[in-house]
Amino acid sequence: MRRDIRDIVRELNAALGPTLVSTLAGAKDTTVSLQWAGGVGEQPGAEVMTRLTFAHEQWHRVADTEGEQVARAWFIGANPWLGDDTPITAIREDRLKDVNNASQALIDDSFSG
Repeated sequence: MRRDIRDIVRELNAALGPTLVSTLAGAKDTTVSLQWAGGVGEQPGAEVMTRLTFAHEQWHRVADTEGEQVARAWFIGANPWLGDDTPITAIREDRLKDVNNASQALIDDSFSG
């Protein structure tokens, strides 16, 4: 079942805040995720939607096993599995496989950070 991008962005905005959501999407305007969530203006392109959907999946993956506070800290914290970049930065740079591996390491308790 494919979720509506507005719902995905709304949920990410609530979890991470619109600035971080816009940043991980690769947008220059740090408030554009508010527009996407409201269905106002131009909707995100295919690459941005891939990042947003991926971030949403990773959010649930980490939050469901570790809790929302840990998930938020994980998204914004330096991560050794990502060369000390944050998952936000790695998602923006389309390093999705690396982020997936980093979240799996956290879930498996093999995370070294």
